[in-house]
Amino acid sequence: MTRRQKSGPTRLHRRVGHADMSAVGEVRCALREFLSHRSGRQYTDVAELLLSELLTNALIHTRNGAVVTVTSAPARLRVEVRDFLAEQEPAPYVPNADDGTHGRGLLLVQSLADSWGVTAQALGKVVWFELSGRTA
Repeated sequence: MTRRQKSGPTRLHRRVGHADMSAVGEVRCALREFLSHRSGRQYTDVAELLLSELLTNALIHTRNGAVVTVTSAPARLRVEVRDFLAEQEPAPYVPNADDGTHGRGLLLVQSLADSWGVTAQALGKVVWFELSGRTA
């Protein structure tokens, strides 16, 4: 984890190995700590939830792990989850009633984030979201 305590943006960066599902909780805790002096609890809760959804998707649907980057600026938080599989572009869909709890992650991101998207990389892609509000 890297932090830069200056007036500009600050950043959290974490690499997660393939199928390391326990890392999802660890990265959530790191995000909570990272935001603890930057934003309110409700803002942090939303950021944690959406990060969990994106990171879980990356770990379940790809084979090479993921990289999480969180950038905090005075009026914006940007969370990026990069995977290394270019063939799959995520898209929200409405799951069937018998899908249990699966398939709702991107719907949550779409509903709760101020903006979100997918950026193709030379190898893989970055799925990101932004929250506007009080951060530092």
